[in-house]
Amino acid sequence: MKNTFGSSVSLTLFGESHGRAVGAVLDGMAPGIAVDETFLCHQMALRRSLSAISTARNEADEVIIESGVYRGKTTGTPICLRIENQQARRRDYEKNANLARPGHADFTAREKYHGYEDPNGGGHFSGRITAGLVAAGAIAIAALRQKGILIGTHIAACGGVCDRPFEDLSADIKLLNEMPFAVLDAAASVDMQTTIAAARAEGDSVGGILESAVIGLPSGVGEPWFDTVESQLSHILFSIPAVKGVEFGDGFALAAMRGSQANDPFCIQDGHVATATNRAGGILGGITTGMPLRLRVAVKPTPSIYREQQTVDLATGKEKPLAIVGRHDPAIVHRARVVVDSAIALALCDMLALRYGTDWLAGKE
Repeated sequence: MKNTFGSSVSLTLFGESHGRAVGAVLDGMAPGIAVDETFLCHQMALRRSLSAISTARNEADEVIIESGVYRGKTTGTPICLRIENQQARRRDYEKNANLARPGHADFTAREKYHGYEDPNGGGHFSGRITAGLVAAGAIAIAALRQKGILIGTHIAACGGVCDRPFEDLSADIKLLNEMPFAVLDAAASVDMQTTIAAARAEGDSVGGILESAVIGLPSGVGEPWFDTVESQLSHILFSIPAVKGVEFGDGFALAAMRGSQANDPFCIQDGHVATATNRAGGILGGITTGMPLRLRVAVKPTPSIYREQQTVDLATGKEKPLAIVGRHDPAIVHRARVVVDSAIALALCDMLALRYGTDWLAGKE
């Protein structure tokens, strides 16, 4: 039973959706990295529910730093981050405790943990657990920023409404870090929120696509074959609940191209080797090229919907209808943006520490 990601810099997640608390243990971060609690609160706020387009469960998400930080700097020992569940409500799940909710991990959790798992609100499989990931990610993001590495994610599409793609990466990433809803086009933001609200009114939900970019990454990071940059990023990104697809660069669109179209020609820019285009997304042979890293993540519609669905009673083995009650998101793509940023940052910290040594993240080279 394993809940840990990473080799040099590792993350362990703990807690259940309606338990006492959720959180994370971040280990392997170099001593001396600044921990800005104001920035930590800002990142947690980006994951918080947004009025009518999110769940009515609006947790304060105050992060309690139990260990690993002293006088505002990391000590080099494990950083324990705990977030209390102040709005847990188990009673919402008691009536349907044995009914496997379509699209959720209720059935697979029962198969793995033999009925000993906490099933309330998805338990350890809930999106609530990403609160700990975001808390740890805030420390990782801040460490990368000090090294000139910036991450930005926007909602490329939501419920069929599309935003414009990245254009000027530096400007777009700066803008994204200032926008709570994380779209580049104000009209798309309004239309997306309208689409989410319409799905909610019908007792339904919508999904979306997140587009991410990383600038400032040095070339030569990553390993061939089994620990490629794509492998490591996909590993942690697919751990995010509701993520069902990840592509790098032009991704699946490359399959329809000829090699003459798909290849990125090499050139010299500002005295350095670069590529004239970036269809590969900043990765060749599983190793960074020094070009911006580009990827897209597909987020499925929230599985908890208020329409009646068909399911199975796991206690009796009989088919039954299910009408879900409780507090649920009609979409999570807007809340997942900061989760994706955090996951990318944690994976990059691990890969960079393996490449340059753990102290590199604290500026000690």
